[in-house]
Amino acid sequence: MTASCSGAAPAGQGPSAPEGTTVATPQAPTIKISPAEGSAKVSPDKKVVVTAAGGALENVTVEAGGEQVEGGFNTDKTKWVSKTPLKPSTSYNVSAKAGATTTTSAFTTLKPERALQIADVTPNAKGETVGVGAPIIVTFNQPVTSKATIERALEVEAEKPVKGAWRWINDTVAIYRTATYWPAHQKVTFNANITGIKGGKGLYGVKDYKATLKIGAKQISKVDVKKHMMYVYKDGKRVQTMRISAGMATTREYTTTSGVHLTMERGNPVRMISPGRKKGDPGYYDVMIGHAVRISNSGEYVHAKNNVWAQGVRNVSHGCINSRPDQARWFYDNFQRGDVVDITGTNRELEWNNGWGFWQMPYSQWKKGSALNGKDGKA
Repeated sequence: MTASCSGAAPAGQGPSAPEGTTVATPQAPTIKISPAEGSAKVSPDKKVVVTAAGGALENVTVEAGGEQVEGGFNTDKTKWVSKTPLKPSTSYNVSAKAGATTTTSAFTTLKPERALQIADVTPNAKGETVGVGAPIIVTFNQPVTSKATIERALEVEAEKPVKGAWRWINDTVAIYRTATYWPAHQKVTFNANITGIKGGKGLYGVKDYKATLKIGAKQISKVDVKKHMMYVYKDGKRVQTMRISAGMATTREYTTTSGVHLTMERGNPVRMISPGRKKGDPGYYDVMIGHAVRISNSGEYVHAKNNVWAQGVRNVSHGCINSRPDQARWFYDNFQRGDVVDITGTNRELEWNNGWGFWQMPYSQWKKGSALNGKDGKA
């Protein structure tokens, strides 16, 4: 009989089988949205934050009225955060997807106690071309106390970039001035992205503003009061030589201001009345003057006057620059708001806040009026 180390299994007994196998079903990711569903009176400067646990976010949409809010994911796409402010008084819908999970939410932003908008930007008339000295004067409809926050939302972009800075002259007016004159013949875009930006207690921007400024030729007029002459240059070339008569300088009031003036507005005619005098007082006048271009707020114009006997010879005006009528008309027809009129030869300096005398302030001092610690901007 042959012995064997193994033998057939007894009938009815097969190889042993495992008792059972458990397969784990992966748990669906969970998604959390902030602001929470149904939130009301949400501050427009609050971020929308969407987070996922147990999986990566595939898609996040935050929209109101067909417009989507910009945002971005973190590296592993477990978090999404909005990048732009929300609009006040607006209902938002949020939708987020991660794996098999889709979550939606809705919330409403608050209605501000006060609505901040831009009331005016000057110079910015339709179709206007401005000079190389032109400021950008922005007037708000409400006093701004959070100036740095609002200033960050003001953007100036030029085709030919140059340094510039904002200066707040009061709670409602901010002025942008470049460090040197604008390069001529270009477009400058101003954007005020203030929607949802907090300008003070209960004050939020409710509307953005955009303006495109066209910078024209570099037109600079040089006035020598002592020599009674005015020379107009266009893009570096002299295009006009004018014999003029300036302020008689018998009083400070009648002394033409020296310094860098900018052309501001024009009129034909302009009624000019002696300030602080009544009819019958010595020195009183009330006259209509033709082809007048304003260069300060203290009553100074470049204008026409038919006193050719004095022009080029003597200064006999009450402070204005007067010239031969045909040449004054030429100047009137050819100037751009923001052109430079540089006057020398008197002992009265133009104040920086007299009209658009902003170039009278050194740029190093000008930019200290910015709410952003005097940092240069780049236009």
